[in-house]
Amino acid sequence: MTSVEEGVPDIQDRLDELRELKRQAREGLDPSATERQHAKGKLTAYERIELLLDEDSFNEVEPLRRHRAQGFGLEAKKPYTDGVITGWGTVEGRTVFVYAHDFRIFGGALGEAHATKIHKIMDMALSAGAPLVSLNDGAGARIQEGVTALAGYGGIFQRNTKASGVIPQISVMLGPCAGGAAYSPALTDFVFMVRETSQMFITGPDVVKAVTGEEITQNGLGGADVHAGTSGVAHFAYDDEESCLQEVRFLLSLLPANNRELAPVEDSGDPAERLTEALLTLVPADSGRSYDIRAVIEEIVDGGEHFEVHPAWGANLVCALARLDGHVVGIVANQPTVMAGVLDIESSEKGARFVQFCDAFNIPLVTLVDVPGFLPGVDQEHSGIIRRGAKLLYAYCNATVPRVSLVLRKAYGGAYIVMDSRSIGADLALAWPTNEIAVMGAEGAANVIFRREINASDDPESVRRQRIKEYRTELMHPYYGAERGLIDDVIDPRDTRRVLIRSLAMLRAKHADLPSRKHGNPPQ
Repeated sequence: MTSVEEGVPDIQDRLDELRELKRQAREGLDPSATERQHAKGKLTAYERIELLLDEDSFNEVEPLRRHRAQGFGLEAKKPYTDGVITGWGTVEGRTVFVYAHDFRIFGGALGEAHATKIHKIMDMALSAGAPLVSLNDGAGARIQEGVTALAGYGGIFQRNTKASGVIPQISVMLGPCAGGAAYSPALTDFVFMVRETSQMFITGPDVVKAVTGEEITQNGLGGADVHAGTSGVAHFAYDDEESCLQEVRFLLSLLPANNRELAPVEDSGDPAERLTEALLTLVPADSGRSYDIRAVIEEIVDGGEHFEVHPAWGANLVCALARLDGHVVGIVANQPTVMAGVLDIESSEKGARFVQFCDAFNIPLVTLVDVPGFLPGVDQEHSGIIRRGAKLLYAYCNATVPRVSLVLRKAYGGAYIVMDSRSIGADLALAWPTNEIAVMGAEGAANVIFRREINASDDPESVRRQRIKEYRTELMHPYYGAERGLIDDVIDPRDTRRVLIRSLAMLRAKHADLPSRKHGNPPQ
């Protein structure tokens, strides 16, 4: 038996050394840094990853990476991981890639080695065809490393764009995100934020005050509720990290791994042939009365469960992911409780982005229509409702996934066309017997068509009522569209669920080709 040469460590020594290095990488060089992180109500990067992924499924990549920068004291401080944790694991058994800034190390600031680790894990996610989740908690570019840090961001942006529409990309904001760093989340599919602890802005409060004289807090400028309800930058806002990461897991369970696969099918136990009796009373026949479209969605989908996207922004349009007979669908629906369900700039942009996402990832679209038109007003016109409203039109016209639209009540003017009408490519256009499809409401139409007659009459109000009734009878009865092939069928509201399920089952093998082109040029 050969003895170990004196002074040469044996395998056990090496294993002990490796264990110590891994401990340092996980715990960091400063134990108090973890305490400070917890004192702010924030978890560490490793704790966040453990909440996101299935138990004991995380495989770390480059935990022993260290920077090579010189100057400004960096050469004396070379912690393992370089402030970002990268790797892959599973969510409900399906592969997910993740990177998480470690605020305990350089404040999570991005340097050359830090960026290279992120680039590698992004490339791996794209090659493997699996979702990528970024857990953001960083102080921006590492100033001591100069322009190389900025170049690192460029590599991230380039990869975000390359992966767009190929794998789902989810950004979870768990701390500050300032300057150019904020553009990576903006390039991803979904942005989650946590109230009080996460902020996003291009220029911070100090710069804003210096340039404009305005005083504002970080949360007031770029907090979770600001971006979820005012700017539309964030899709979701939560009170704590635990609930936020749990919802990220739920969203991932609804999404396919990539654009070549379908979303996972899950048996909910909700019968496909179930009648939706409640719809007879949930939706008033009087088109002037309001109701909550979410209640309609809950009645139709499996188990009443749906995951609403951007609930606090553009709330006059509801966009949600749900299941019908176990298959994931994207639902776009006008919301009568908010501005009567009209389309405006925010709701059009929100809907367009959602339709594009569903189309990119093979998620069929169900559109529930109850729309009185586009929102009139000087502000809307001057802010570009024409080009920005056209985004929703473009998204629907460009979508090749199965598309079924259902008119519940009113569908007037250009908004009727935009809400996935038969004329712009809906595979099936259905309606309830309470539908009113027209250029405009009967009152407005009668006032235009019969204006002279009404004004010349001895009893203008009586003539107006008569002409309104005539217009409604001739051009707005529930079978007018069906008689002209614009509606494929008028259905009993109680049959809504089973008709939608049967329709989508028929369309499951749909294949549609777009014209040969590099890419379209959608309205901006």
